Amino acid sequence: MSDALSYLVKVRPEAMTGYFKFLKLAGQHLDPKTRNLISVITKVHAQTENGLKQYLIRALREGATPDEVLDALLMAFPALGLAKIVWATDVILRMDIPEFRPDRLGVEAEWHDVAALKNLKEGETAYLECDGRHLFVHKDGKALRVYDSRCPHQVTDIPHLALKGNKLTCPKHKWAFDIATGKCIAKGDRPLTEFKHKVEKGRLLAYW
Repeated sequence: MSDALSYLVKVRPEAMTGYFKFLKLAGQHLDPKTRNLISVITKVHAQTENGLKQYLIRALREGATPDEVLDALLMAFPALGLAKIVWATDVILRMDIPEFRPDRLGVEAEWHDVAALKNLKEGETAYLECDGRHLFVHKDGKALRVYDSRCPHQVTDIPHLALKGNKLTCPKHKWAFDIATGKCIAKGDRPLTEFKHKVEKGRLLAYW
């Protein structure tokens, strides 16, 4: 929620409660993915960058694929026009979400070779690059956790210097996470994205 909306909720709660109730009821018969894809289009029409980012992330979280997002934008061409679609595409490209890269569009999830298990130190977190994606890999005994380095808030690529002990803090909006569990421990309400993994022939593999 923007600072302006937060302010209005605080100073005019009776009016804003009705507004948010209307928004919720207006889409009650739509599945979450469709509802968020429609919201992406409305934010593009208004050219609201933060809103576009917010609902794009929600749509992806609800199962929309990058191809579906692009199709929704192009299908809305009669209402949006080319200039707004290009504007939205520029915003998406600046977000640098790996799944939107041309070589990843339409590619199904697969196993990726991340690292040699022997190179992962006990009780420590490694920051690694694998096939165009940054990862945090935490090793605790036999337990391994493989996290996407991107913050679940606005997909900011969190740098390795943001990790202090077991606390990982996104530099953009200060969402903080416990790297041992992936749980969000400050500001936000969603955990780090954790990838499935397995060990084969001494190599750590992750699935995305």
